[in-house]
Amino acid sequence: MELAGKTIIITGASSGIGAAAAILFAQEGANVVLGGRREQALENICTLISNSGGGSGALLAGNISDEAYSSALVELAQTQFGRLDGAFNNAGILGDVGPIPEMHAQNWRNVIETNLTGAFLSAKYQIPAMSKNGGGSIVFTSSFVGNSNSGMPGLGAYAASKAGLVGLTQSLASEHGGQAIRVNALLPGGTKTPMIPGEQPEVREFVANLHSLRRMADPIEIAQSALFLLSDRASFVTGSAVNADGGISSRLN
Repeated sequence: MELAGKTIIITGASSGIGAAAAILFAQEGANVVLGGRREQALENICTLISNSGGGSGALLAGNISDEAYSSALVELAQTQFGRLDGAFNNAGILGDVGPIPEMHAQNWRNVIETNLTGAFLSAKYQIPAMSKNGGGSIVFTSSFVGNSNSGMPGLGAYAASKAGLVGLTQSLASEHGGQAIRVNALLPGGTKTPMIPGEQPEVREFVANLHSLRRMADPIEIAQSALFLLSDRASFVTGSAVNADGGISSRLN
C-alpha cells in the first residue's frame, strides 16, 4: 500500500493516464480527488474505486484553466479527507496539429492555458495545503515532445507547453524543497489514450515504431511511474524530468 493514508488530487482523471492513475492510487490506499471536464466519466471512475476495496474517491468536474476550480479541488480534498499530500497534475490537450504559420492564435492560447497555466494554478493552491501537513509531492505530466533534442513537426503549441512544465517543475522544486515538498515532471512516450485516435491505425503504428521498445505504453505503465514519484520510495527525488518514454527520446536525439 504505497499511498496508504495519503490524499492525492488527480487532474485529467476522466480517461487515459489519469483514469488509470486514479484506480491504481486507490488500490494503493490513497484517497483520491478526481478532476476533469466530464462529470459522468469521473463518476464512473469513482464507482470503480468504491468497489475496489482500497481508498476512497471524490470528484469535482470543471476546467483546469479556471483558477476557482483549482482552488475548489484543494478545498474538496481538505473537507472530504482532512488533508492534501500529493497531486498528479495530468490534465492536458494536444490541440490542433500543424505548422505555426497556419495555427490559429486561439489554438495556441487553448493549449498553453490548459497544459501550462492549468498546472501553475493547480500548484498555486496545492503547495500551501501540503505545507500545512509538513510536505508532499507534486507530479506534472510533461512529455518527451519539447524535451528531446529533436522536434516533432506540427506540435509547436503542445511542445512549448510541455517544455514549460519542466521549467516550472525545476523552479517549484527549488522554491519549496525546504518545506519538504517535492516536485517532479513525468515525461511519457506515446501512450494509448484518446489523444491519439484509435481510428487512425497508421498514426499509432508510426508512433509505436519511434520507440526503442517498438510499442506504445498502456496508461497503467505511466501511472505506475507517477505512483513511484508520489510515494515515499522517491523521497530524495525532486526537480527531475523523469522519462517513461519507451526509449523514444534516445532514438530522437
